[in-house]
Order: sequence, then C-alpha cells, then structure tokens
Amino acid sequence: MDTFSYLGQGFGVALSPYNLFTALCGTLIGTIVGLLPGLGPINGVALLIPIAFALGLPPETALILLAAVYLGCEYGGRISSILLNIPGEASAVMTTLDGYPLARQGKAGVALSISAWSSFVGGLMATCGVVLFAPLLAKWAVAFGPAEYFVLMVFAITCLAGMAGNKPMKTAIACCIGLLLSCVGIDSNSGVYRFTFGSLGLADGIQFVVLVLGLFSVSEILVLLERTHHGQKAIEAKGRMLFNLKEGLSVLATNLRSGAVGFGLGILPGAGATLASAVAYMSEKRLATKDNKFGEGDLRGLAAPETANSASACGSLVPMLTLGVPGSGTTAVMLGALTLYNITPGPLLFQNQPDIVWGLIASLFVANIMLIVMNVPMIKIFTKILAVPYWALVPAIAIITSIGVYAVHATAFDLYLMIGIGVAGYILRKMDFPLSAILLGFILGGLMEQNLRRALSLSNGDLSILWSSSISLAVWALVAMMVALPIWRIWRARRKAATLQSAS
Repeated sequence: MDTFSYLGQGFGVALSPYNLFTALCGTLIGTIVGLLPGLGPINGVALLIPIAFALGLPPETALILLAAVYLGCEYGGRISSILLNIPGEASAVMTTLDGYPLARQGKAGVALSISAWSSFVGGLMATCGVVLFAPLLAKWAVAFGPAEYFVLMVFAITCLAGMAGNKPMKTAIACCIGLLLSCVGIDSNSGVYRFTFGSLGLADGIQFVVLVLGLFSVSEILVLLERTHHGQKAIEAKGRMLFNLKEGLSVLATNLRSGAVGFGLGILPGAGATLASAVAYMSEKRLATKDNKFGEGDLRGLAAPETANSASACGSLVPMLTLGVPGSGTTAVMLGALTLYNITPGPLLFQNQPDIVWGLIASLFVANIMLIVMNVPMIKIFTKILAVPYWALVPAIAIITSIGVYAVHATAFDLYLMIGIGVAGYILRKMDFPLSAILLGFILGGLMEQNLRRALSLSNGDLSILWSSSISLAVWALVAMMVALPIWRIWRARRKAATLQSAS
C-alpha cells in the first residue's frame, strides 16, 4: 500500500463516530487548558492519560484524544497572551509581543481571528508534511547531535538580540538574566547546589510556571494597578471580530514561511514550539520593511509565532512515531502513553500497526478543522474578558495565578518567589527591558547546558566538537551574522546622523 492508501485507512479510523466525539472533547478540553495560565499542553496531556487508560479507551482513540488536547492547547494559549499579556505556556510568549498591543488598540477580535487562522494554516501544513516527508525528515533529524543543538540554541539567543531593533544591549542583558536563572538549583551531574543561597526551596531550581507567571502575570497586575483609577474599565474590543481579506493576504506569506520553519524545527527532537515561535518571529521581523510595527501591533508579528506553534506541535510527532524520540515535552508524555498500551514506537510501527499511526495522522486534519470551526465563533465570547472592570479582573488574575503556582509544589515559598520575580519584572518593564528575552534565555539555558555537557562528554572535553561538523559551521556563521547585525545598525545610524549634522 502507498502513503495515500494508508492515509485513507487512517481517515476510516479517525472519522468513526466514537473517535470524532473523542477528538471534539479533546479539542475543547485543550482550548480551555491552554487558556489557563500555568497549565499548558504537558499538564493537559498528562492529566488525561490516566483517565483515558481507566476508561479502557483503545490505543488509537487514546492517542487521538491526547493529540487533540495537544493541538487545542496550542490554540488556547494565544487567548490569554493576546487579551491579558499572560502567556499560557512557553510557546505563547512571542504571541504577546504583537498580540497584546493589538488588543490594546481595540483590535482583539481581529487578533484572535488572525491567530486562529494562522494556527490552522500551520497545523495543516505540518500535517501534510508528516504525511509526505516523515521518513525522510526523520533521517535528517538524526544528523543533529548535542553539539549541533547547542549551536542552534546559541543562534536562537543571538537572533533575539540581533532583531531587537534599537535596544539590542538590553535584550542581550535580559537573555543573560534568563540564562543565569536557568542555572539555579542542584547540578544534575555533580549534585552541587548552585545559586540557592542556602534555601531548600531553590534546590529544584526555579519552576517555569513560577517564572512565567511572576514575570508576566504579577508584573501585569502591578501595571494594571498603576493605570487604574476608580471606575476605570479594561480595554474595549471595538469594531470587527474577524479579519478581512486584505489582512488575511498581508499575512499569507508569513503563514507559509513560518509554517515551514515551525515544521522543520518541530521534527528536531527537543527543539519544541518555543524555539520555533521565536525563530519564526525573528525571521519575519528581519524580512519586514522599514515601516513595520513589530512589537507595536503588527499582524505579521502575531501570525508568525502562531503558525510556527501549531506546525511545530504536529511536526514533533514525527520523531516520536518514527524514532521513538520525543520531539517536545508534550510528545515525551505521549510516549509514556504508548508504553502503557505496550506499543513500541519506531519505523516498524508504520508496518505493524498502521491503524494506530495513520489514524493519529488523519485525526490531526480532523482536529485542526474542529478547532478553527470551534474557535472563530467563540471570539466574541473571548473578547468579553476585556470588558471586565479592572477591579474585578485584577483579583481574578491574581487568584488564577496563585492557584497555578501553588499547584506545582504546594508550597508557600513558590508564591513568595513568584511575587518577588513579579516585582523585579515590573521594575525591568519600567526600564524597558524585554521580559520575553528573559523567559527565552531561561528556557533555552537548560537545553544549552544539557547539550553542551553531552557534546563534551562525547569528545572527552575537546571543544572542537562544537564546530567539527558542517551543520555546526553553518549555524556558527549565522551566529556571527546576527552578532554583527546590531553593530552594523549602530554604525549605520551614527554615520547617517554624522552626515545629516555635517550637511546642516
């Protein structure tokens, strides 16, 4: 049987009434979980695995449910990012950069509809990629070893600083703060306590939920309180709830490019949607003309990370199914679900159990269609969040935030740490430091350290392994370009100012 015959067989599985209902439940649950800050797809999928197993769901139905939740979380994460400037998960951080400014301009409906459409395009492109290129791309992903991954993380960080417009130094400092925070806790190799200052609460490091909710949620609460006076209301969503044809066409090229970037990075084990959204956003910012409004409410800046998020989520299933290697944290949890059903992922899975594999792949098409059909009519409901008065919105955000943080370890220390991080984040915001750069540095810091250690272990401490392969050399060349870019921009600006001064 060829690929399309197998795909037809998969649609026979995915379109059965029982599996359709399961996918519908999964997309709805995923959207709600993604909407709530601090949960994210990993928690959503992890919570449903024991439920699916206890209900006795067949393996193909259980995987369809988990995949639908995964995609639903990627859709839902954009809602709080755009409306409240609070990313529901790490991959939604880049969405806040242009999504929230659009909401503040009264274009919340347009922003939500563009993001939903972008997620749909990204998911559709990546699912087609899974069907057509899974075996070939899995072989390509094997070429990336720990040294190549380390260089890729360095490139992501230098990209962020290089694309920072008129404040590359502040962005670089913010990235370094994030890298420093990622070092807090016990060293997994030596067992040495690092930067814990004798506190047992920091022994496990700073949890992502604590950092993201402190930086974004608590600091946003302080900003809202600063702007609030008696009787003031939140931002009003005015005008259209859906984007028009002109706006859709303006982001079409961005959708296509970001979908390809998201899928390409999604199939790399461990890269994940966070890296994909950051690279897609910064690539589009680099390609944009001088009159772009990235960071101030540019639709392309919203479409790029949202397209890459969904494309990466679908693409991360490729290494899980073909190699048995999780492409992201969520697929690592899904891999555990496969073991519960005594299913061994790998190349033989496509031959031995095609119903499971191709049923899952076909369900990705179904889930994406369900999500766009479900989310677009609910945009008007979502924007009602903006009509809530600040005196009611601020306590609600504080309560949800506190519950999300307390649920991690059930300790008051995490709450105090979140408040401290939030106050520091508020001060950094007043000083015009980009908080998203801190979060990206924190997320990539752990991955950088792990891959650097693995690379040096393979080479017995020889640093030349970091530039010994052609892939590493190519990425290092890109790193050099990104380091030189802000220097060149500053030089050009000074030269232009000097020319104008001499002319006057």
